[in-house]
Amino acid sequence: MSTHKEVKRITTHILQEMKNRGEKISMLTAYDYSMAAIVDEAGVDIILVGDSASNVMAGHETTLPITLDQMIYHASSVVRAAKRALVVVDLPFGSYQGNSKEALNSAIRIMKEAGAHCIKIEGGVEISESVSRILTAGIPVMGHLGLTPQSIYKFGTYTVRAKEEVEAQKLREDALKLQELGCFGIVLEKIPAKLAKEVSESLSIPIIGIGAGRHCDGQVLVVHDMLGINKEFKPRFLRQYADLNSIMNKAIKSYVSDVKTKSFPNEKEEY
Repeated sequence: MSTHKEVKRITTHILQEMKNRGEKISMLTAYDYSMAAIVDEAGVDIILVGDSASNVMAGHETTLPITLDQMIYHASSVVRAAKRALVVVDLPFGSYQGNSKEALNSAIRIMKEAGAHCIKIEGGVEISESVSRILTAGIPVMGHLGLTPQSIYKFGTYTVRAKEEVEAQKLREDALKLQELGCFGIVLEKIPAKLAKEVSESLSIPIIGIGAGRHCDGQVLVVHDMLGINKEFKPRFLRQYADLNSIMNKAIKSYVSDVKTKSFPNEKEEY
């Protein structure tokens, strides 16, 4: 049972309806026009312009180096391609922490300059002022709890979060707080499936998981990971749906070979 083939555009309201009737929500990342067009055409409900672009597109080790200007560049490329999916854009590290006025300005720039539909922001109670300010401006906000990659140096590891009760309890409280503030949804990353199930069932807003088990209201993956373009990254939660790395490698080798052996271009490929 798939949503709204007839729908022109997925909205936060439609996502809420999907949760209410138990239809799972699909979400994938995209960072450029061509990939976003493919993802959108395939029927994905939400496209996340993730700060994972820092890793996937720019080759950085963490998500920290990517700037607001770079996020706006990626987001505007994706927005031009997305005809149906809701486009969510990450506020990058340093564009909202500790200063709710700066957070609002960052969110406004993403909405105005990229034409995005909403923003995603990492953290719980400690960023509530920023979340409130952004929402007051009429910008929809998605939360992000559990493993929050922008805090990698605080955690010191990309391991599963909230296994201990103290951290689990904080996550429950943070999730509830984000819902109370008015977030339309929350991403839960790399937490125990049991905890994610509990949060999904106790909250009324959609909960999207990545490495958070099957009981969330939806799932998100990085598109380069699930298509097998990246070979190195193989966590337990990743299901690889294709091996594009091998397919592309083979195609490019064939091209190189055809150029070297002078079989490309042939007479039919000339003017």
